[in-house]
Amino acid sequence: MKRETLQAELLHTTSSANNDIDDVDGANVDEGQRGENSGSLRGNREADERSHSISKYAAQCGKCFKWRLFDTQVEFEDIRSKFIEEPFYCDRKPDVSCEDPADIEYDASRTWVIDKPNIPKTPEGFKRILIVRKDFSKLDSYYSTPTGKKCRTRNEIAQFIKENPEYEDVSLADFDFSTPKIMEETIPEHVVRKASANGSSNKRLKSIEG
Repeated sequence: MKRETLQAELLHTTSSANNDIDDVDGANVDEGQRGENSGSLRGNREADERSHSISKYAAQCGKCFKWRLFDTQVEFEDIRSKFIEEPFYCDRKPDVSCEDPADIEYDASRTWVIDKPNIPKTPEGFKRILIVRKDFSKLDSYYSTPTGKKCRTRNEIAQFIKENPEYEDVSLADFDFSTPKIMEETIPEHVVRKASANGSSNKRLKSIEG
């Protein structure tokens, strides 16, 4: 059975929580959660990407601390882009209040990754894509352009805009290649066991914590 990764945003922060999310984005893999990535190898790589891409998006209410899911990445990015100025509360979702049960619970049944706050919304026509590496050591980020080209750096985005002047009004500042933090306690047990057996657990955990 395919494992979910969930991307989430910690929308109620404390000083310690802020330290935790210095360089991460919230999603569940199936994407992430918390209280706020070509030949004969191409097919295998694409299969891995499908297995470890973000499948759900969530944010935590700053009042009741329940998790609320969003139907689209666009909705999630809108909340995240104004995280500091406009904290998320349950009643921002239609017909939802803090009295309603949580949409999802934070547990290890799926892998959670957490974004840092105020990452700009992806420009219209582009798509921010996050892929969890097979060993769950980190995520890779890139942007898909309106023509389907994959860009992994701002220099590549700049080159795309230069070659496609109809996008000259797009700001490079709106492209953020930082990656979410994988929540260690939600990494699949078989991955942890394999890393330990290979003697690489310390290296993997250092990568996650970094």
